[in-house]
Amino acid sequence: MEELTEKQERVLAYIRDEFKQSGSTPTIREIADFMGFRSPNGAVGHLVALERKGHITRGENKSRSIRLVKPRKSNHSDAQSLPLVGRVAAGAMTEAVEQSERIHFGKIFQKGDFVLEVQGDSMIDAHIESGDYVVVKKQRVADRGDIVVVRDDDDEATLKYWFPEKGRVRLQPANKKMKAIYRRDVQVVGVVVGVVRKF
Repeated sequence: MEELTEKQERVLAYIRDEFKQSGSTPTIREIADFMGFRSPNGAVGHLVALERKGHITRGENKSRSIRLVKPRKSNHSDAQSLPLVGRVAAGAMTEAVEQSERIHFGKIFQKGDFVLEVQGDSMIDAHIESGDYVVVKKQRVADRGDIVVVRDDDDEATLKYWFPEKGRVRLQPANKKMKAIYRRDVQVVGVVVGVVRKF
């Protein structure tokens, strides 16, 4: 199965907990309230992703139509691939959009790593160009000078060098024509551990 985002994991855990406690799954409205979404549409988007990734099924025209799916054993093909979870800007911040493809790299990288397609040229001096795929080790901390993927409170993501400073973080591009971005509201999603380029 594909790796889940942090919010998708929270939604799935809530569904499982409610099923264990009451024997039934929550409604879309209950999920939205639990997650703090202003409308049910926010919950629906996560349920669609969970269904697509094989964790739940949903019936039609029923208030409690969510059904949990038992985890499947991963086949050999899945074990030799990494999930392509979206695209990340190597320029200005942009919305991180999920996808469902898989990129096969054998056993080169570690289980739990994921792949992002780079868009933009802010990291070209680090030999990361638009159209490249970066392999990212999922973690919440980084060392000064690491190339990281960061996300802000609006779920926008970017790829930059990581330089913590007093009260803020400097996101430094690897392009002499571009200026650094200074932010207070970003968190590390992962550290780049590889680059794949198709010629």
